Amino acid sequence: MDGKCRLKNNMSVRQLSNELQEIAIKELNEDPKRIPDDLAHIKNWLKKQPHITARTDDQFLLTFLRGCKFSLERTKEKIDMHYTLKTITPEIYTNRDPLSPEIQKVLAVGPMLPLPKLAHAGGPRYNLARNSLVSQHDLEQADVFKVSAMIQDILLLEDDNLAVAGTTLLHDMSNLSMTHIISTVSPTLVKKIMTCVQHGYPNRIKGAIFFNVTPVFDAIHKVFRPFLTEKVRDRMRICKTSEDLFKTVPKEVLPEEYGGSGGKMEDIVAYWKAKVESYRDWFLQDAKYGTNEKKRPGKPKTSESVYGLDGSFRKLEVD
Repeated sequence: MDGKCRLKNNMSVRQLSNELQEIAIKELNEDPKRIPDDLAHIKNWLKKQPHITARTDDQFLLTFLRGCKFSLERTKEKIDMHYTLKTITPEIYTNRDPLSPEIQKVLAVGPMLPLPKLAHAGGPRYNLARNSLVSQHDLEQADVFKVSAMIQDILLLEDDNLAVAGTTLLHDMSNLSMTHIISTVSPTLVKKIMTCVQHGYPNRIKGAIFFNVTPVFDAIHKVFRPFLTEKVRDRMRICKTSEDLFKTVPKEVLPEEYGGSGGKMEDIVAYWKAKVESYRDWFLQDAKYGTNEKKRPGKPKTSESVYGLDGSFRKLEVD
């Protein structure tokens, strides 16, 4: 079996596992019999939007419906925002050839990666950020998030656990200094990244777990906190010891380097490097999708109107 479920009107989407289907029905208001009509509604709406050039793959659109709990209006808003952010944030969403030197540099390091193991069949997808690798390998923060967004695009197409059960973010804060944050990351970039993560994708962020924290974490937290939604702030957790981490994240999920049994980091890095490269044609073709703000009914959206922030952390005083 290819995992596809053929619906009426010749629509084709993956069939969920029993565990995920139960979650989709109970938590996301999913009615499997209604999916074809909901997809048709969104496609008809897109045809009437002069400013949006969007993908209309059934599986892609279904992920947005699930992320918006099958509210048609919220789904429309999310799709519009998704393509708006892609258009007004070129430093992240253009020049996405996986074989380009800057992307290869990030892929070889793997500072932000989904982990292969789940806590259980109906569990969320865990994503690990090894933040100190950015400075250790002299990576550009915009390139790091560009690659992270590329991986997110792949997950939208392939990962039903992410679409239905959500995602839990793991942040390894070891060896992270405020000096690096102050010197390399601007508030503008931070806000763009946070906006794209929280508003540009149909994500269900189930938690954000910070571990290996150092005394500088409080200062870093003060910088990033204003850009987080209230829901994400409420779901943040700090693990000060390995025991705290293991109580929060099952060992089978964590890589061996973190005391778990979820594979070796070098293998996870190699897997995602090959996976992103295998999508090269997809990413090159994806460049044609976005918004044409000159054709948007009403007032066009710009980077300034959406983000409205500039400056540097050098201007901030950190206690």
